[in-house]
Amino acid sequence: MELDSIDFQILRLLSENSRMQWKELGEKIHMTGQAVGNRIKRLEENGTIKAYSLLIDEMNLGLSYTAFVIIFMKTADHYSFLNFTNNQKEIIEVHRVSGEGCYHLKVKVSSQEQLNVILNKILDYGNYKLYLSIQEMKQHSPLDAT
Repeated sequence: MELDSIDFQILRLLSENSRMQWKELGEKIHMTGQAVGNRIKRLEENGTIKAYSLLIDEMNLGLSYTAFVIIFMKTADHYSFLNFTNNQKEIIEVHRVSGEGCYHLKVKVSSQEQLNVILNKILDYGNYKLYLSIQEMKQHSPLDAT
């Protein structure tokens, strides 16, 4: 589906505040609330809008360690590894990559001990390289790139 400039305006506004009412959105882009609602429904139905979510300050939740783990698989059985990653709440992102390693993981934990538990479990599937984040410098919406 081809998105037009109005669709992008709606997506940008929703990415800033997904709780914004249709009427308020319409006022910002000079449309009626009903027209905005129809566009949002279309964007949801065609899969452009997958879900609505919250951005949470992980430090306030006690998740003070962010680790990036490069996985070097020791087996061709990637299915069991992916099943493992889906069942670990500390692993918040999994990317299959080209280049170094097979997968890159983003892990959020509250302690070094918790990180060690995850890393020990990963050794069942392969070796890894570990990078710890010192400070998050930037976080943005994919719409900022358009």
